[in-house]
Amino acid sequence: MICLRPCVLLAVLAVAGPLFLDGCASKSGTSGGNTATPPKPRMEERIAAAPVQEIPAPPEPASVPLRSVEMATRNATGEQNIPFPDVLFDFDQYVLRDDALTAVEDNAKRLKDNRVTKVLLEGRCDEIGTSEYNLVLGERRALSVKRYLEALGIDQLQVDVTSYGKDRPLCLQHNPVCWQKNRSVHFVVKE
Repeated sequence: MICLRPCVLLAVLAVAGPLFLDGCASKSGTSGGNTATPPKPRMEERIAAAPVQEIPAPPEPASVPLRSVEMATRNATGEQNIPFPDVLFDFDQYVLRDDALTAVEDNAKRLKDNRVTKVLLEGRCDEIGTSEYNLVLGERRALSVKRYLEALGIDQLQVDVTSYGKDRPLCLQHNPVCWQKNRSVHFVVKE
């Protein structure tokens, strides 16, 4: 007598069981002889026949930026906010382009109008290149803005310069729009 373990017996029944049941069904009073089961539809047919479920749109992301592109500060009386737009640069450049000149001029006017005594220029870069290279490039960008501010009448003692290179980005996404935001000089008013 052959003694089978329960798991082996289940495996044998799983493989051979349908064969025995299929044979029994054909003998059980059905007419016509062979009662073969219809073939299963192919994968493509099953996918095409599956009901389409509409996937809801993802919720809108919160409109709270990770870090504002414009710096807001209080004026001398502490009553209103003063926005300082970032000065943007082209890829691998520290020369002020036309829109950057306008931004620096607007920021210089805000600094004078609001009697800001100290400002920090944070030079930043995109994520392309080494950290060392981007630190130098960020410093050159900040120095370009500082020199133009001096030409516009801002005292050089009012302006400090630092570079964060690519290590402290304003925008954290990895796409060309974000890289452009990070190729900038960011104004921070010191109180």
